[in-house]
Order: sequence, then C-alpha cells, then structure tokens
Amino acid sequence: GKMLLVVLLALLLGPTGCPRTEPLSGSGQEPLFRGADRYDFAIVIPAGAVECFWQFAHQSGNFFFSYEVQRATGIGNSRNILATASDPSGFQLGISQDARGQINFLTKETGFYQLCLDNQQNHFGFMHVYLNFGVYYEGFDVENKQPEERKELNNTLEAIEVSIRKLQLHIFHMWRFYNFARMRKGSDSYLLESNYNYVNWWSMAQSCVIVLSGVLQLYFLKRLFNVQTSTRQKC
Repeated sequence: GKMLLVVLLALLLGPTGCPRTEPLSGSGQEPLFRGADRYDFAIVIPAGAVECFWQFAHQSGNFFFSYEVQRATGIGNSRNILATASDPSGFQLGISQDARGQINFLTKETGFYQLCLDNQQNHFGFMHVYLNFGVYYEGFDVENKQPEERKELNNTLEAIEVSIRKLQLHIFHMWRFYNFARMRKGSDSYLLESNYNYVNWWSMAQSCVIVLSGVLQLYFLKRLFNVQTSTRQKC
C-alpha cells in the first residue's frame, strides 16, 4: 500500500516538481477524476525548503487537511511549521503555524487545491511531517447529486442504499480519526526515542564525570602523601 502510494506520487509529479493528481483527458464517458480522493503519508522537509501538493476536488466537496510534525532537528528543535491551503485561483483558504494543525473548508469551485508546508524558518534542520488530506462528498457520489429536498423512501432497496451511504460516511470519519491516532502515535514514538537517547547520553556523561572525579581525587591525594613523605626524609 505505501509503496503504491510512493509510485503514484512519483508518476503524478507536475511540471513544477509538486505532486499533482491529474484528471483524465479524453472521452467524456470516462470518469473525470482518476486520482485518489484521500492521502496519508509522511514526508521529510529539508531545512529552508517549501513542499507543496496539489489535490483535485469537485465543487461542493468537503476538503480536509491535517498534519503533525513528528520529528525536528536543528537549533532549538522547534517543531513549528507553516501550513497553508489555497483554492485553484490562488486565494488562501486557511493557515496554520504550529507543530500540528487542521485546515477544513468547502470547495466552491472545481480544480486543483494547493497545500504547502513551509520550513524556511528552520535553516539548520529538517522536519519529518505526517500528512492526511483529501476531499469527500456527501454520499461519496459526485456525478449523481441528491436534490435538496429529500425524497421519501418508496421501497426497501432505496432505504438500503441510503443506509449504505451513511455507513460509508461513518467508516470514512473513523478512518480520519484512526489517522489522527497514527499521527500522535508517531510523534510520541519519536519523542520517547529522543528522551531515551537524551537520558542515556546524560547518564553516560555523568558517569564519566564521577569516575574522572574519583580518579583525580586519588591522584592528588597520592601526590599529597608523596610530598609529605619526601619532606620528612629530608629532615
């Protein structure tokens, strides 16, 4: 699954070097959109760099974008990163500058929405960021939209269809909450590993200082007795 996502992102690199999800060009009978509606993966953003992604979305969709910095290096180890979301016209729809954040909005037009992560404030270290973004539609059906006035269910098949759509929507939101848990788990794992290495390093350093202090004390104490012994012999 992860390898397929990496290959897909590599194939969808646009001319500017940013990953794009392209619509199909050709017969009108073919579906408009061939890319996935949802993505979740981790990315390493180098020091002083900006990484952008383009996600295709239809009009009247629910766009979600969440991220969490799981690991940061450099001076101060600051985990704050600037995240922005823009519509196809370039208008900024949301901004977040923290170690974790969410940007949610309704898609008012069909096109490519831009998501960017800015690590330019950190000139000396990279950031490992987990991303979860995409778009979903009510009923997961774009071509056959339901009218605003709900029709009464006339038979059992229609009732089952509506129930299945509701179940799909609930499963989707469960998937989102699962990804939130994965974000926190990864971040906590990196923090635990960092604290573990920090404690081990300081323990070793303090042990070396204690041993060195004892050796120096013995050395100077031995020299003190040698000086006193030589002084008595001369007298």
